[in-house]
Amino acid sequence: MVDLRSEMAELWAALSVSAGGRSRAIEFVAARAGEGVSTIAREFAHYAARAVGCRTWLIDLDLMSQTQTDCLARDSGRFGALGPPAAATPDGSMFFSVRPPSVRPDGRAWPDSRYVAAQSVGAPGLWVTRFRREALRGRQAVQVLASADYWNALRRHADIVVVDAPAAARSRAGLTVAPFMDEVVLVVAADEGDASAPARLRDELADAGARCAGLFVNRVRAEAPPFLRGAAL
Repeated sequence: MVDLRSEMAELWAALSVSAGGRSRAIEFVAARAGEGVSTIAREFAHYAARAVGCRTWLIDLDLMSQTQTDCLARDSGRFGALGPPAAATPDGSMFFSVRPPSVRPDGRAWPDSRYVAAQSVGAPGLWVTRFRREALRGRQAVQVLASADYWNALRRHADIVVVDAPAAARSRAGLTVAPFMDEVVLVVAADEGDASAPARLRDELADAGARCAGLFVNRVRAEAPPFLRGAAL
C-alpha cells in the first residue's frame, strides 16, 4: 500500500516549497483524465496544511466538474468537516469570467466572485473552493482568465496555493493559468505506458512560459518509482 504522507513529504522536499519563506502557487495537471491529479493535489494541500502548518488554499480549477469538496466531505473523519461557505477572494478579483454576466435588480452586473465559495476543511489552515455551476443561467459560459491578479491576491493571503487543473485533453484551463504559477507539476499514473502525451504537455507548458518543476508518478493505482526530479520525459 502506498504511504501517501511519505509521498507528499518527498514531493514537498523535491519542490523546495519553503525556500525563501515566500508564498507559492503550485499547479498539478495531467495530459489525460484518470491520472489522479485531484488526489495528488488534495493530498499535497492536506500535507501542507496539517504536517507543515501552512495557510493553504486548494483551488478546484475544473469549473464544470467540481469534485474536491465532495471528496473531502466523504472523508471528513480524516480531513475534517467542511465549514460554512465564505468569500473565495481577498480583494474581489477572480480567475474566471462569466459571460454574459447576470444583472441584478439594480442594473449592475453580478460579480464573478459570487459564483465561487471557499470552505475551511477542519481547522481553518486549509481552504477549498467550489464553483457554483448551478448558479449559471441560460447560455452563460465561463472563461478562465489569463491574468495574474487573482493569484497574486491569494499569495498575499496564503502560504501555499494548490491548483487542481483539469486534464489538458479536455480543457485549456490548466495551460491558461500555468504561466502565473510558481511551479507546475505533471502527474502521470504509474500504469501509464505512453509518455508522448505528457511530453507534449510539457512542451506546451514551456512554450506558454510556465515553469515545469517535474513529473510526479502517481502510485495510488499501482507500484512504481517515486517522484522523479526534473521533467524527464
